[in-house]
Order: sequence, then C-alpha cells, then structure tokens
Amino acid sequence: MGRPATKTDLLTAAAANYEKLNTLISGLTEQELSTPFDFSGDEKKKEAHWRRDGNLRDVLIHLYEWHRLLLNWVQSNQNGSEKPFIPKPYNWKTYGTMNLGFWKKHQNTSLEDAKKMFQQSHDEVIKLAETFSNEDLFSKSVYKWVGGSTLGSYFVSVTASHYDWAIKKLKAHKKNCAGK
Repeated sequence: MGRPATKTDLLTAAAANYEKLNTLISGLTEQELSTPFDFSGDEKKKEAHWRRDGNLRDVLIHLYEWHRLLLNWVQSNQNGSEKPFIPKPYNWKTYGTMNLGFWKKHQNTSLEDAKKMFQQSHDEVIKLAETFSNEDLFSKSVYKWVGGSTLGSYFVSVTASHYDWAIKKLKAHKKNCAGK
C-alpha cells in the first residue's frame, strides 16, 4: 500500500505497522536488547539518527516524543492558540537538534517506562485521529494552522511512516548482532 490518503487507510496502516513493530520488539533476544546500536560500519547510514539512537529505549522515546508533538499541536490549535508543529526555537531545518534534545531528556528513562509511554501516546494519537472526518484529515485548507499540507499527513508521519522507520532501524540492529 502507498502512503495513506484516507482516514481508513491511515488507521489501517498505523495499526499494521504498530503491530509489526511490537512483534519485532517482542522477538528481540537478550543479546539484541543489551547490545548497543552501532551502524558506524555502514557508509549508507549517514543520517544523524543512525548515530543518535543507541538502543530500543531511544527509538521508542523518539516515537513517543513525536506523538506528543502532534497531540500538543492539534490541541493547542483547536483551542485557538496557534502554534507550529515544530515548537520554537526549532523549525524543519533544525529539528535534528530538537530530536537530540529528546534523546538527552530521556537518558534516565527505563526501557519499561519507554514502552508504556509509547503505547499510551500511540493510543492517544489513534483516538484523536478517530475524532476527525476523512475530509478533515485529508482535504487541504481545512485548518489554516496545517499550512499547505493535510492534517492526515501529520498523523501518517508520526504513526505508520515513523513505525516503518523504527522497524528498519531495529532490523538493521538485529542484522548487525547476527553478524557478530
């Protein structure tokens, strides 16, 4: 399936990738959980996140924090307080620094807490998505504060697409562990 463009497809893709991610996580061995992520040997993995995240907790916290961004953004704007998706002082060019801040903020968060936080924020995002109509989610210019995109595209980005990113990262880690 391509990128979801309807409410039904959004909810289906989010649920499917959430399930795939949780199945992958539940199948991680103790060795895979205790081995720090190291992608330094792969020249194709140049993006900052390959160096930033060192374990499963870091990945789950990243997903959690992006859920919070969406939830806070929608709530603020629906309540009449117009705010950008990426909070100041960050923007779409500097969000990597924001992501690093999320990482630093949670270095003392346990894996168990990260799992609970991720599950709870996922549930909140899905419940929020369900409150919107298909038109509200996937028609342009419904909400001034969304800009030139659709509200649904933000939901897709923080759920299905982001879960796919996490799945790829965890599979790459499993592959690295198998090669050692």
